[in-house]
Amino acid sequence: MSARIAHRLFRPAATAVVAAVAGTVLMPLSAQAAPSDDAQRPLVMEMGTPAPNGPLTRGGATETFELTVRNPAQKTQAFHPWMLGDATGASPLRTNDVVFKVDAVDAPATKYFVGHQDGGWQGVFYPAAGKGTGDGFDVPANGKLTWKVTVGLGAGYPTNDGDFKLTATSLNGEVAQNHQASHTFKADPQIKAGHLKTWFTKKPGSTMDGPNERQFLDLNYLATGDGAFNSALTSRLYLSYADPQVKDPAFFVQGLIDGRWQDLKVEGDNSVTLPTIAKGFGAASGPHTLPLRITLGVHTQLKKVTPITAEVRVALPSDNTYPFEYAHVQFPLGPKSEGTAPAGKPSAQPAGTPAAQPVAATAASVTAAPAAATDANLATATATGSLAHTGADSRTGLYAGVAAALVALGAAVTWLGVRRRRGSSV
Repeated sequence: MSARIAHRLFRPAATAVVAAVAGTVLMPLSAQAAPSDDAQRPLVMEMGTPAPNGPLTRGGATETFELTVRNPAQKTQAFHPWMLGDATGASPLRTNDVVFKVDAVDAPATKYFVGHQDGGWQGVFYPAAGKGTGDGFDVPANGKLTWKVTVGLGAGYPTNDGDFKLTATSLNGEVAQNHQASHTFKADPQIKAGHLKTWFTKKPGSTMDGPNERQFLDLNYLATGDGAFNSALTSRLYLSYADPQVKDPAFFVQGLIDGRWQDLKVEGDNSVTLPTIAKGFGAASGPHTLPLRITLGVHTQLKKVTPITAEVRVALPSDNTYPFEYAHVQFPLGPKSEGTAPAGKPSAQPAGTPAAQPVAATAASVTAAPAAATDANLATATATGSLAHTGADSRTGLYAGVAAALVALGAAVTWLGVRRRRGSSV
């Protein structure tokens, strides 16, 4: 059993089921408590041999088989049919990628639809005379119900998907796992199935030591196997942090797009929609890389270096939009001014140096800072912090110099001039 199918079996329908029925979105099917053991799940699914029992081609002939549910118990059992489809390959399936039809044979008149749950393809059918999709069938004691099911590959079935496996079970857990039925339909032409690989790479230039004010990341995509995605790929970047006391970390994100850094909008949930990868991406396309630059904005509430997690979720842009590929990375990030001495300020003042010189040197270095910064807002915040920091640090040395200078009459004039310079800086 494939991983895609396994994680969806025996789940009550708590997730919304999206169906292409008159353009509407159906609400979750009615959820019932699944029986706790196989003895309380007596229904047995049987899937007949498909006819004409040949490989399926995209947009070609369909296969038809009988689907039967048997009830060996001594009382009537409820049944909510659920057909789960899984393709071997890289691409999720959209509604029209698979042809699906259900006709009653020895069962009440039936309606059906195709939808998705947790990104997987599914077909659901239910009594036409019922109140809606949440209604099930009653399988009589020691009896059975039978339907004719038709399956095929749509013309747009992804070229990077191969064989299609269909599993018959029950939406509300009324069929034990060993009582399910399944069949794998071969796809023609046969392909070498692959998948999409997505990962982050930390790049040189990140300040991983010291203030941790900036993180450069490469977001990489690589497809393997034959064929290509028949749809564009969308990615959403989510940024999270470990400090529960911080409500608004105020991230600032840029992407290197068309050869220049461009701002990317950060939404209220700290997520960013990344540029779309065009339809037709496959192994022949080679690696696709998006450089990212992440900093903290001016109004961040993060006051210290904090572990930040970046996660990307990849999905199709429409029809089946549940993410099918993930990647994440963690890195430290903190305010730009944390633990950082202003550029150009000496670590210790040389003996005999006039007290006014550090003020003039620091002011000059702060003036140049915006030109070197990549984000004007961050540059402004850095300059303001550096200036305030400089004024506080220079007073002690300044007044010590003043006391010595007052020995001579001319030093008083110098002292007044320095006070005017310092007053214009803060």
